Amino acid sequence: MPKAPISLMPAFTLMVAATVIGCASKDAYRYETIQTQYADLAFNLDPSQSAGTPPATCVVNSSLTLQDVLCIAKTNNPDLRMALARIERARAMLEKSAAPFYPQVNVTTEYLQGDAPSAYLFKSIDQRKLPPGTDFNDPGWFEDFESGISADINLFNGGRDSLNREMAKTGLTISQLERDGIENQVMAAAIGAYYDILAAANFTTVAEESVASTLSQLRIMDVRFQSGGALKTDLLSLQVRVAETQEILLQSRNRQRLAKAALAEILGVAPDIPFGIVDAQAHALAVPDDPIAALNYALAHRPELASVREKVSQSKMALDASRAGYLPQVDFMTRYYVNDPEMKYSTDRDNWIAGLYLNWKIFDGFATRSERAEALARLQETLAADRKTLLAVKFDVKKAYLNLDEAQERLKVATANVHTAGETYGLVKRQFEGGSADITRYLEAELAYNRARMRETTAYSDREKARAQIARAIGYWTGSHATGIKEG
Repeated sequence: MPKAPISLMPAFTLMVAATVIGCASKDAYRYETIQTQYADLAFNLDPSQSAGTPPATCVVNSSLTLQDVLCIAKTNNPDLRMALARIERARAMLEKSAAPFYPQVNVTTEYLQGDAPSAYLFKSIDQRKLPPGTDFNDPGWFEDFESGISADINLFNGGRDSLNREMAKTGLTISQLERDGIENQVMAAAIGAYYDILAAANFTTVAEESVASTLSQLRIMDVRFQSGGALKTDLLSLQVRVAETQEILLQSRNRQRLAKAALAEILGVAPDIPFGIVDAQAHALAVPDDPIAALNYALAHRPELASVREKVSQSKMALDASRAGYLPQVDFMTRYYVNDPEMKYSTDRDNWIAGLYLNWKIFDGFATRSERAEALARLQETLAADRKTLLAVKFDVKKAYLNLDEAQERLKVATANVHTAGETYGLVKRQFEGGSADITRYLEAELAYNRARMRETTAYSDREKARAQIARAIGYWTGSHATGIKEG
């Protein structure tokens, strides 16, 4: 029987098609193309919302309250968006973990040609067209089309699939807890940036008043000097003081711009988007007064603690799953198919097979033993991490309350100092204007008063930031408990 030539045209056609598709798909993976196609996944706030639009929730505008800042940060912070994506990824992994419990169904079609005696025999028999008197040593050339459907399902693999599904459920829980932990940190950071802006604005106001005051005194001193009623050294001292206050004003304005840029990053918006904030009343955030009660709350609500404990459970599941390597695996498989050299299929010539397949790997080169050792070491590491996290949470709460105590005491001292320095400055200013106090005493009193006002502003800001750190330390912003901000 003559041998038929092998056709290379299908292979050539496939190569050409693959080349064309590959070239066409290069543009699909450009950064700009992906950014445009999936812009909604980034969830960036529209800059046009900042002006000319009706009032809406979580909109960047010129009068952001503290509640608005937290709302925008919670909605648009990139770290929180990444955490949400990880939750969706964990949810997809959970859905994937259910796949081994369903049968795997495949539909296939193949084309085969050749002159191998074994293939000729089996394909011809499956076609039910084996010619009588075939010379099996030299059957000649044959071709075959085969189409069919197959299904298989695992019946037993040592419980690994069940444990993998439980680990996937735990992984989803861990992702949600990690998202809560990130939100807890982002909210505290947003509050800190908010009060940094308020403090910087107050610094700027103090600096502007100082510049205006010293310029006014400089004009008066210049007139007195021109008339011979003041010394040249007094005029120069005031000129130096004016330069110093102007430098402080520049630094304060730059500090205010930097604080707004820092808050913009937390909010997930560009630093050049204009926005403004409004002041909040004192004690805008309510936190427990009792450190012991706060610690008990933290032990029950800190997501880091819950997350590491879920990881302990997950590690134990992985240790148990590693035992599956010592057990056999049982699968059920079935297949239905038809063969014909011209694809003229007929149910009169169909084929089917079904059976159980048991595989028991007696020796795997100690791979299972090594896998169990690795899982046990990971469990040990997770248990140590659990203890470390518990100690870290306790220290975090303790440190936050100590910092609050310090900030409150500094604020008391600073407030009293502002009152004293203000009275002193007023008296010295009147004495200076009356000629009974020299320029040095006046400048010292003016500088002391302004520094006292700035220290009070810093202490107030530090107190509110310390409260925010307590809220973070006890896990205040977890789950649905994300309110509690009082507006002034």
